[in-house]
Amino acid sequence: MNTSTLVQKVWNFCHTLKDDGVGYGDYLEQLTYLLFLKLAHEYTQPPYSRPTQIPQGHDWASLRSKTGEPLEAHYLATLHKLGNEPGMLGAIFFKAQNKIQDPAKLARLVQMIDAESWVSLDADTKGDLYEGLLQKNAEDTKSGAGQYFTPRAVIEAMVACVRPEPMKTIADPACGTGGFFLGAYNWLTRPGAELNRKQKEFLRDKTFHGNEIVPNTRRMCLMNLFLHNIGQLDGEPAVERSDALIAEPKLQVDYVLANPPFGKKSSMTFTNEEGEDDRDALVYERQDFWTTTSNKQLNFLQHIVSMLKVTGQAAVVLPDNVLFEGGAGEKIRRKLLETCDVHTILRLPTGIFYAQGVKANVVFFDNAPKDGRVHTKGVWFYDLRTNMHFTLKTRPLKFDDLRDFIACYHPENRHDRRATERFKFYSYDDLMARDKASLDIFWLKDESLDNLDELPPPDVLQQEIIEHLEAALAAFRDVAASLPRFDQRDAA
Repeated sequence: MNTSTLVQKVWNFCHTLKDDGVGYGDYLEQLTYLLFLKLAHEYTQPPYSRPTQIPQGHDWASLRSKTGEPLEAHYLATLHKLGNEPGMLGAIFFKAQNKIQDPAKLARLVQMIDAESWVSLDADTKGDLYEGLLQKNAEDTKSGAGQYFTPRAVIEAMVACVRPEPMKTIADPACGTGGFFLGAYNWLTRPGAELNRKQKEFLRDKTFHGNEIVPNTRRMCLMNLFLHNIGQLDGEPAVERSDALIAEPKLQVDYVLANPPFGKKSSMTFTNEEGEDDRDALVYERQDFWTTTSNKQLNFLQHIVSMLKVTGQAAVVLPDNVLFEGGAGEKIRRKLLETCDVHTILRLPTGIFYAQGVKANVVFFDNAPKDGRVHTKGVWFYDLRTNMHFTLKTRPLKFDDLRDFIACYHPENRHDRRATERFKFYSYDDLMARDKASLDIFWLKDESLDNLDELPPPDVLQQEIIEHLEAALAAFRDVAASLPRFDQRDAA
């Protein structure tokens, strides 16, 4: 059975469960639990005969032998038991709940998974299966899962430019479902890249380090990695369930590939005196940060710099506001340009993210010694936004759309570049002379402003209007959230 057929078979069952109120994300969560148990069971059989940490009586065999209400009760007890286990096992099943209330449908899902030999499938097939399910989940805009899903074409292009090497560490402080890790893994295992045994073991156990604060997203990430042969059944999880911004990084890494969460404000929810949920801006007091701010992206950017070894490299997706904001934004931009070698910015087109109204860029920079010298000589900008029109369904961004950027980036030797219509260099002095040291730079003429006959198709135009409105609404919410709150009790 090929991957697409298997994905369709596994995913079709979700439509049956939706009638019971089980959404895409809940289905994928239950599938993760059951698939992990089935894989663990298969690894205990010859020729593998590997021991697992799964307690007897709470393994796959114990589920497979039950139906009806006894199955439902035992499944619930198994989730609770495994959630308290150490290592990868406890991480996968942390706070696990049964979302399938119909025992008959739970039994059908168990039977469907039991019918396949998952270990016999190669890593590409298993990985493509799970990635396909994550993609479908992200496409369900109501679930909000798209915020954890970076367009795969963007990830591939970023990795193709950075070109991570074997035996080096890669981190993502907000790793979502693990897209950047898998992009790097695919690069390191690409055809022709022969890895010796030591390099393969390092890739499996020591290469990737991540954080993901949302438990369900973290478990999906761990499962995604595990199906790609990253991590071990009885090992420690490569992804911590914690807020990466809380403290200084525990280790410095060679590469950071990341798309920090959208939304400008870091916040935390607390219960006020009236027992109601309230939100407050969260400010991180860190000695290693250049400045204190509640802006989430600016904090992640500062954190990523602190994660890098002196020779470390980063490629980070950041929204437009990071390029032009004043105040803390300007201070951080100036320090970044001074202390790191910020060499390339890719202006991404609109219409490629599941979150509406997002205008983003990929910022490439290398860390440098803290020797008091200015390390950015200048920045190359590639404009993939002006006169480019994409939508998620009718005109999705593909890797081929980024080939010209990769060629201009010239990863073989990025110091040997040539300017083109879309690729232009600005010196450090030019950038410092701009208001607030703004990196929000465009130079191409928007053709749609002059020639109405060349407007994009109606569906694309409609999508762009929606995105502009969404962006304006998001900006308004940010302003409203920053205003002092008026309480009628204060007036009294």
